[in-house]
Parts: sequence; structure tokens; C-alpha cells
Amino acid sequence: MRTHIVNFIIKHPGQSFMAVRSKTSSSHYVASRARDPVFEKLMDKYKHLVKVIAVQDLILANPKNPCVSLDFLSRLSQRLHLNRGAAAFLRKYPHIFHIFYDPTKSQPFCKLTDAAMEISCQEAEAITVSLPGVVDRLLRLLSMSTSKILPLRAIFKVWRELGLPDDFEESVIARNSHIFRLCDAHEPNTHVLKLVDASPRDRFMALVENWRVMECCKQDCSVERVEMRYSFKHGYPPCMKLSKNFRAKTKEWQRLPYVGPYEEIGEKKRSKAGVMALEKRAVAIVHEFLSLTVEKMVEVEKISQFRKWFGIELNIRDLFLDHPGIFYLSTKGKRHTIFLREAYERGCLIEPNPIYDARRKLLDLVVLGSRNWFNGESKPRHNFNCKEADVAGRGQQPR
Repeated sequence: MRTHIVNFIIKHPGQSFMAVRSKTSSSHYVASRARDPVFEKLMDKYKHLVKVIAVQDLILANPKNPCVSLDFLSRLSQRLHLNRGAAAFLRKYPHIFHIFYDPTKSQPFCKLTDAAMEISCQEAEAITVSLPGVVDRLLRLLSMSTSKILPLRAIFKVWRELGLPDDFEESVIARNSHIFRLCDAHEPNTHVLKLVDASPRDRFMALVENWRVMECCKQDCSVERVEMRYSFKHGYPPCMKLSKNFRAKTKEWQRLPYVGPYEEIGEKKRSKAGVMALEKRAVAIVHEFLSLTVEKMVEVEKISQFRKWFGIELNIRDLFLDHPGIFYLSTKGKRHTIFLREAYERGCLIEPNPIYDARRKLLDLVVLGSRNWFNGESKPRHNFNCKEADVAGRGQQPR
């Protein structure tokens, strides 16, 4: 949507699009974005959850004896961003971690509490039940790639976001050899995942296309069909002021034709309309990528691993910032996380799934901290709703 970039490309067709930079630095562009208090409050909780999950994964790495020594965690404190040390971090979450002394090894260890272990089992069971959906998500992901190939290391980056099982190479890829194939890449010790049948997937319909159909079928739909044909659902932070010029540009962008995420892109045009269409296709691809994730959110660094394979020739972080009505970018927890705005309401998924529900229970325990912990006995509530979690996060008792 930046006209100076479009004009530069038209005048210098031989120069890479990625070489073009705005006069405003990327960091200033991020800092100047309109904040959304609902997403910011959610990320205040998630930034602690990320650390909890990292420790939990270390504990569960040995299924025969799921525990880890405090000495080992202390050596990893800096890498895990446990600023006050491992022991202090574990004691902040007594509903999740239990510290005990092993006399045979003469040192303290940490394991998950019964409540946390139950949540972990619920998530694992939900992932197992959803395996057919996992195959479909991987198939869709590969179908969006221009070459129908994706590097395995990029998929490993988002295995949790896509709801893949720990052993997805065996349980998903190897068991569906008629769909997927692992091949050696040009780089040593690297592999790529490719579709066995790379023919166009015409049967796939993007999430945004389903939304358009539903909107057009509404009796009170006031939007013209010509405009709805290429539209995306928009919603903005309550504090964001929408100028008349911004509204006009957004309306113009909504009507702009483009090639969908599952369609062949064909020859790239260097005209202004062609470049804008490529940008809109990039928005469609990222929109669909986020819709395939369990929690409709992902770190920018992780999704950037797919940029080249999806044929996105622009700064992906700026893409999110240019479209605040579709995406929300948070910088909490020293990481940039992108949300699909339309999927959330009051900090919760509008259409939750079993994997999300299990992970939300763990987030509830993180929010509880050391509250409701009496004489070493945990009495957590696993049926928190969004409003109650917000109250607990402010240190108040829910009514």
C-alpha cells in the first residue's frame, strides 16, 4: 500500500523489491502502530506461558521418567530467559511445577503437578484425534508453495502452531507416503517435504472465501457483490483513528483483484496494479497460514521462514503493519507475534478447538500463579472463561 515502493518498482524493474526501504525505519514503524489493549493483555500472559512450555518440554523429553534436575535448568536459565533463576521461576507456578529432592541422586528435581500432567495428556489426546486434520493442514501448506515444496526445518519451527504430533515425521508423513515425500535438499543434512501429486488443488477453498460466501448470503448484507468478491474482513483497535483518506484507500484495496493462495500465480506484472495484486496475494497467503494454525497466531520470525517458498517478495513485518484491520502485531515478551484479528473476540478464539482448549487450561494455571495454593494443595479451576482469566490476571477474585 506504500505508493513510493510501487513507483520505485515501476521505475526500476530490475531491482529486488526487498531492497526498497521506507524512509521510516522498521522499528519506528512498529513503535508507531496503534495498540490494541485486548491483544496486549493476552500477550502479557502468553509471554510467561512461552517460558512455562519450554520448561515443560524439557521435563516431558524423557517419557519414562518425566523430571529434570534443578541444576540442569539453572545452567539453561539464560537461554530460557529465566531472569531470576530456575528455582525462583518454578516457585512462581506451584500449580504447574513440583520441586522435590531425590535422595538417591542427592539433588533437587522438578516434575509436573498432576493438574499440569493431566492438561498435557489432554493436549496429546486432542492432537491424536485431530490427525486427519493435520494431514489436511500440511497438504494446504504445501499447496500454497509455488514449487509445492517446503523445507522440513521451517515446518519444525511451527509444529506446535500447526498442532503436529511430536513424531509427525513418522505418524503423519511416513504413514501418508502417497501424499508426502521427504527428499534431500541441496544443502547437506537438510530435507524438504514435497507433494507426491503436485497438480493444482482446485478443491481447496481459503477461509476468507468461506467468509465472503457467508456474508453474501446474509439478508442484511449491505456490501456490493463486486466489492465483496475480493474483500477481507476488517476490524481495528478501538483507539485507532481512521482518516477519510485511509478509509478510501482501504476501500480501493478491497476491490483490487488478485490470485488466491491456492492458485497458480503466473507471470508477475510490474505495473502498479500488478504489484498491488502481488501484495494482496501475500496478505491472502498469510491470512490462510494463520487460519491453519491452532491458535490463529504465530511469531513473525517463524512465518518468515516460508516467505521465499510462498513467493512473498516484500517485508513480511511491514505487510502486517500495513493491514492493521486484518492482522495485529504484538511485541510483548521480546518477540513479534502476529494474530489473525477476525479469529478473536475479547482475547479468546471465537471458534475454539480441543487443542486450543487444553492449552488455554495451561494458560489459566499460569495466570493463577501461586494463588489458590494452600498447604501445598492445588485447587485450580480448569473452566476459566476469558472474563474470569482477566480478573485473575489483575490479582482479584472472580465473582
